[in-house]
Amino acid sequence: MIHTAIVIALVVVGAFFLTVGTIGLLRLPNVYNRMHATSKPTTLGAAAIFLAGFVEFGPGSEGLTALIGIAFLFLTVPTGSHMIARAAERIGVPFLGSVTWPDPNAVERPGSTERGDDTEPSDD
Repeated sequence: MIHTAIVIALVVVGAFFLTVGTIGLLRLPNVYNRMHATSKPTTLGAAAIFLAGFVEFGPGSEGLTALIGIAFLFLTVPTGSHMIARAAERIGVPFLGSVTWPDPNAVERPGSTERGDDTEPSDD
């Protein structure tokens, strides 16, 4: 009974963090913020699900696979995120100190860019 509750709790926590990471990937405005959203919460979410597998299957070969998966995540995700940030910086993606969120009520003009920073301000 308690064993099943622990597994369910770990899967729910993992699913929550994976959902938050996915929403962050879809909603955040630039590569640096998206990188943060995909590295931090998704690592915790996947690790929680791996840990649920370890709790369910025990320290046998299946449980060992789960622990190796956790170790692999913690070794590769920070490295990948660092490489994405370095690549973005090297190709000239600006790091924005403050981000202005798009106005959901604004009407997008045909031919305008998504971020809107390629248009010149008008003298209306």
